[in-house]
Amino acid sequence: MNVVAFLVAMGIFTFSLWLMSIAPEVVGFEAILFFVAILCASVAVAIPVNILGRSDGV
Repeated sequence: MNVVAFLVAMGIFTFSLWLMSIAPEVVGFEAILFFVAILCASVAVAIPVNILGRSDGV
């Protein structure tokens, strides 16, 4: 399950980077897309920190 959670988190993080890169090109929705990208990056970091927990087996 750890590998699946890692792949999901990495996919969400990669998606957030893509959103950040296209945000300046979308006229009228730049701030909204960038904010959504920051939220996606936050969720991608929260998955390993909160859901997976410690990795030393304790």
